[in-house]
Amino acid sequence: MADQAGLRRADIRRVRATDAGRMRALRLEMLADAPLAFLETLAEAAARPHAEYADRIAQVSTGTTNAQFIADTGDRLVGHIGGIVHPAEPGVTVLYAIYITPAWRGSGLLADLVAAAAAWSRRCQRDELMLEVVVGNERAYRAYQRVGFVDTGVRVPHPTVPALRELQMRRSA
Repeated sequence: MADQAGLRRADIRRVRATDAGRMRALRLEMLADAPLAFLETLAEAAARPHAEYADRIAQVSTGTTNAQFIADTGDRLVGHIGGIVHPAEPGVTVLYAIYITPAWRGSGLLADLVAAAAAWSRRCQRDELMLEVVVGNERAYRAYQRVGFVDTGVRVPHPTVPALRELQMRRSA
């Protein structure tokens, strides 16, 4: 994928076990940049041994239940999206840990990552995508709208910050 000037490229692909080190670096960046968007703290992630990251990445590099996709420039990872089967709705893939490094925001990378997750979801016989975003995160909300997500009206408590709410968005895969 090239940016608007056509100068940069990022390949969108499923993570591989060999991506563990770079995935760890991206995860730490994600948590530092957007701490409310994820379910662990920067300190928790930084304390996790590399072997644990490697195991996690190996688990999501294959299979139909849980997958992670990355945007890889060759030098570094600049985007991420995960997908997992919804525990109560087997035809739905829940998207999680969606992140675009700041320099790449607005480049179209989000659409490419969502497309990769959607293609995987369809191959797994799941025709709908769902995600949740913190109420008030207008930048993310508008970005998700631009790639076809619609606010369902459902609001749920934030999983780690009780004072916050998240809104649910869905679209077809």
